Parts: sequence; C-alpha cells; structure tokens
Amino acid sequence: MSRIGIGIVGGGYMGKAHAVAMSAVGPVFDTALRPSLEVICTTTPEGAAEKARQFGFARATADWRELVADPRVDAVVIASPQHTHREIALAALAAGKHVFCEKPLGLGVAESSEMLAAAEASGCIHMTGFNYIRTPASQLARQILANGEIGAVTWFRAEHTEDFCADPAQPASWRTRGRANGNMGDLSPHIINAALAFMGPIASLCAEIETVHATRPSPAGPEAVTNDDQAQIMCRFASGAMGHLFISRVATGRKMGYAYELHGTRGAIRFDQEDQNALWLYKAEGPEGRRGFSRILTGPEHPDYKAFCLGPGHGTGYQDQIIIEARDFLAAISEGRPRWPSFADGHRVNQVIAAAWLSHERRGWVDVA
Repeated sequence: MSRIGIGIVGGGYMGKAHAVAMSAVGPVFDTALRPSLEVICTTTPEGAAEKARQFGFARATADWRELVADPRVDAVVIASPQHTHREIALAALAAGKHVFCEKPLGLGVAESSEMLAAAEASGCIHMTGFNYIRTPASQLARQILANGEIGAVTWFRAEHTEDFCADPAQPASWRTRGRANGNMGDLSPHIINAALAFMGPIASLCAEIETVHATRPSPAGPEAVTNDDQAQIMCRFASGAMGHLFISRVATGRKMGYAYELHGTRGAIRFDQEDQNALWLYKAEGPEGRRGFSRILTGPEHPDYKAFCLGPGHGTGYQDQIIIEARDFLAAISEGRPRWPSFADGHRVNQVIAAAWLSHERRGWVDVA
C-alpha cells in the first residue's frame, strides 16, 4: 500500500464530490494507492482554507499554480470551470503530475487536441470525468452488448434531459451566458460519451440546436440568453446503425433524464438514470405471448456493486459513481497505463459537439472528423 498526494482545483459541487471520493476510495475498493489530500484550491484564500478544513486537506491556496508546484502533490483533479481546464492541465502535465479533468475537456476541439497531445507526450496518466456511464447498471448493459446477447444493434436512442432552466421566470446567471455554459457544453458531453461507449464512433450527424427562452429576468431588465437550451441530433454510427440524441435543460419534470434504449436483432435494453439501479432487458426468446422486458435490479453480481453493498436491490448512488472514477484513476496510475475514458475519449466527445454545431449552422448532414 502506497501513498499518493492529491490536489483538487475547485471546491464547489464537483470539488466536494472528488474530495469525498478520494477519502472513501481506499476502504471501499482496497486500492493499492491510498490518496492523501494535500492541497485544495478555490478562488479566495479564506474560501480555500474553509474547504481544506471541511474536506480534510493539509493545505489550501487560491492559486492553482501553487497546487501544481507542490512537491507533495502527485496527481491533480481539475474540478473548476471549463475555461480553466486547458491551462491547469498543461501545467500539471508539464510538471509530471497525473491529471483527472472533469468534462468537457477544454472549451472545444482545439483545446482538447492540445491537452491530449500534451498528456500523451508527458507519459502521465490522464482521464476525463464521465461518471454516469459507470453505474453498475450501465456497466452491465455494456457487458450484455459486448457478449452479443441482444444481437446486432440496429437503433440507438438516448437523451440527457433536466429542467433546471425550464422556468422562463428564472433569473439570468452564468448558466445563460456564453456558449460554453449552455446545454451543449454542459449536458451533451455525458450522453455523447454514452453513445460512443455503447455504439462506437459516430460517422455523420444532422443537428438542430435552439434557445427556447431568449431572455431572462435580471436586475437591469430582460437579459438576452447567449447560449442554447436544447438540441436534437440524428446520427449514423460507423457500424451502420441509426441513432438519435436529445439534450435539454428545459425538459419540464425531468431531474436526471440520462436515458438510453438499444434495439438489437435478438433483444433490447432500456435504462433511465432516475432509476439508476435498474436495467430493463428484452430477449426475443420463447413463445411470443410470454415475451416482455424484464427489470434487473443491480446487486453484488454486477460490476462494482459489491464494494458498496451486499444487498441486491439496495442500490448505489451518485457519489458512488465518483468513487468508481477515483478507483479507475488510481488503478491506471498504479498500472502505469491509461484507462477509459482518457483525454482521447474526451477529445472524441468534443469532435462530435463541434460537428453538431457545424451541422446546425449549415442546416444539414456533416461528417464527424
């Protein structure tokens, strides 16, 4: 058992999640590497000191450069706003630190390409944060697919739908300003990553992206919304299968609508993150009158479940997804080889997003580079 020093940039929602994960991952998975929470960085010295006290870090700073330069920090977790990802990652990699970067990987294809090149040249471990695909149910779905249990997939449908911007009276905020903070920059990376994980590369697509609520209330009066609320993407995978993605932050009633459906020649799979501990499986077997979807409740027989709970159907939660990510990151460092999803996978997601914007602007089908 060896110690590894962890530095986390960001003390908000995701920063806390990663701090908790790094504290829990050793006992949960009995990892060979045991994290030591060395430095946390937030925007102010006072705030950083408070987060260090709350999360159990040894030191605090308001300058991420100090965190990267700290000799006791071996690995850096980037959980700060996406416009900061590139600069922090490049500096950490140049300093020989392993890097886990929350999605999206930079502000677009140009930045993620640069980050990927730097990561591969550094010899350091690099990972991109796509947590939802790591639920035991989605891991089981990938196993079923890989085993050929539903035959050749002919159709893939997925969505990432939430309603945190559904109310038109909700005031303007950072979420409604700048393309990077819009629906395509925020929600779409997760479900595009899922599509690639299940189906492989997207060869071509046709996208429509829109802003549903053009203005939002602000103290100065109505403020123009400068990013998108929802999008739909028709696509053709390199395998030849058809697909469709829908992404929305204005889907009234949806809280965590990360959902997908796969139709195969011998069966089908359905999943909805709002019921994340269940997978629905249909097999075209037996008499027609006895066929139907079966609800599989996740349990110790399924990937990464037993480490959290011995009771089938008792379930895992959101924080557990982040702990699984931490396990994968530490295992990659221990083994000395990247694990999925690496910066390469984050870059591929950005390529699909860029193609979607190009398709929207051209109003037609485009190939994904």
